Amino acid sequence: MSESARRFVLSQLERTGITVNGPAAADPVIHNEALWGRLLRDGTLGLGESYMDGWWDAEALDQCLFALIRSDVQRAFPKDLAVMWSLARGKLLNLQRLRVREVAEKHYDIGNDLYAAMLDRRMIYSCGYWKDATDLDAAQEAKLDLICRKVGLQPGMRILDIGSGWGGFLQFAAERYGVSGVGVTVSKEQAALANARTAHLPVETRLLDYQALDGQFDRIISIGMFEHVGYKNYRSYFSKAASLLAPDGLMLLHTIGGHTSVVHGDPWSEKYIFPNGMLPSIAQIGRAIEGLFVMEDWHNFGADYDTTLMAWLARFEAAWPELSARYDQRFYRMWRYYLSVFAASFRARQISLWQVVLSPRGVLGGYTSHR
Repeated sequence: MSESARRFVLSQLERTGITVNGPAAADPVIHNEALWGRLLRDGTLGLGESYMDGWWDAEALDQCLFALIRSDVQRAFPKDLAVMWSLARGKLLNLQRLRVREVAEKHYDIGNDLYAAMLDRRMIYSCGYWKDATDLDAAQEAKLDLICRKVGLQPGMRILDIGSGWGGFLQFAAERYGVSGVGVTVSKEQAALANARTAHLPVETRLLDYQALDGQFDRIISIGMFEHVGYKNYRSYFSKAASLLAPDGLMLLHTIGGHTSVVHGDPWSEKYIFPNGMLPSIAQIGRAIEGLFVMEDWHNFGADYDTTLMAWLARFEAAWPELSARYDQRFYRMWRYYLSVFAASFRARQISLWQVVLSPRGVLGGYTSHR
C-alpha cells in the first residue's frame, strides 16, 4: 500500500509544477513516508493534519498549496471517508441550528489576544478592499466605507449588523455616518470587547442568535457571517432579515462564496477552524432570496482576500514570539496552514468574496453601484 500510494501521489503531483523535496520555496519537503497513504485515505483532512503533525513542510506554504489547488489535483483522488462523513452529516443533520454557538466556542472565543495581534486596529475579521489601499488598516477602512456607501447610510438611520464581530463596523458607521445600531454575535468574547470599545457611541452588541431578533431597521449589514448559516437555513435567514428591514431599506450581504452548490464544508476546515461551516453558491443565494428581495448589485472582489490573508499571516508570524506563551506549536502550524490554504484558494479563484446588495421591492429609478 505504501509504495503504490507513493507512486500514485507522485504521479499526480507531476502536473502541479512542484517537486517533492525540490529546491524551490514552494516545493514540499517530506519528513514521514507514511504521508502518501494518509493522503489517499484522508484527502484534504489528511493533508492539513499531516502538516500540523510535522510530516511535511514548505518554505512558501501558500505557494505550495496554490499549486495543488490551481491544478485541481484533488479531483484525481478517490473519495475519502472524511468527505463522505461530512456529506452525510450535512444531509442528515442541521448542525448550524443544533449547535448555534459551537463556532464561537471553538474559533471566535479562543483568545482576543490572537485576533488583536493578527487583525487591523478595528479587528475586522473579513476581506479588506485593496483597490486603493497599501496596508491592512487602509484596506479595512476602505471596505467599511464601501459598505456604508453601497447602502446609502445617512445620519439618524438605525442599522443592524448580523454577525457583528468585535464591533468594528458599528463603530465606523456611528463615527463616520452618524447612525445608531445593534449588532448580534454568538461569541461572548466578541460581544464583551465590542461593547467596551463602543460604550461612547449609540450602538450596542448583543450576545444573541440572529433568529431571536425583533424590531425594524433602516439598513441591515451582514459581514462574514453567512458562511455559518448552513444551506438548510438560507431561506429562513433571509426571511428573518426581510421581516426586520424597513420597506424602503437596503441589505448588504458580504460572504465568501463557492462556485458550485454544496451541502457540507471542507473536512479539515470543519474540524479545526469553522465547525459546521460551508460556502453558499450563487444558485443557493438566488433561490433563498426569491420572492423576498430584489438583487440590486453583486460585486466579486475575491482576489483581495488573498492579500488580506497574507497580511494576517505576516502579522501572526511577527506576533508569534509573544503568542507562543499561550498557544502551542501544533496550534502555530494549524493556524499557519489555515491562513495559507485560504489565501491559496482565493488566489487560485477556487472561491470568491461577494458583496450583494438587496432591496425588499426594488429601488425606484434604479440602484447606483459603488466600487
